[in-house]
Amino acid sequence: MIVGAHGVRGAVRLKSFTAEPAAIAAYGPLTDEAGTRSFRLALAGMSRGAPVARIEGVETGAAAEALAGVRLYVPRAALPAAGEEEYYHADLIGLEATLAGGGALGRVSAVHNFGAGDVIEIAAEGGASLLVPFSRAAVPVVDLAGGRLVVDAEAAGLAAETGEREEGR
Repeated sequence: MIVGAHGVRGAVRLKSFTAEPAAIAAYGPLTDEAGTRSFRLALAGMSRGAPVARIEGVETGAAAEALAGVRLYVPRAALPAAGEEEYYHADLIGLEATLAGGGALGRVSAVHNFGAGDVIEIAAEGGASLLVPFSRAAVPVVDLAGGRLVVDAEAAGLAAETGEREEGR
């Protein structure tokens, strides 16, 4: 994601979601969310752990600042295969979430990381959302081919019968 301008000569600050933040420039041209604009990046350095890049055709600070907030996307074919028990967030979103005992919870609507590990957000029937730690204990089964994952209610801190957050947790 383009966070904003870096200086007055058109460089941009990026928020990178790659394992190594600087690797974002190695994927080739990136696109915006709609896939209508293409961005060729050249890494210019790092600033406070975040990549700073030059974008082809962006020559001024004002032009760079105008791109703030643009989300950048890598073509799926450019990504390495996920390792065993590794998942791309995009592959988890939309999976049906069920309890280990068989009750339906809803669908995975987002994956967050607030600093202590990944958390999946499950949009439950009726509009409520549940946040579940994305750990092997709380989510023992991820079946991408089957389009589902299984949540262990006890390990996730949920009431086993309802899938609702238990008091005090």
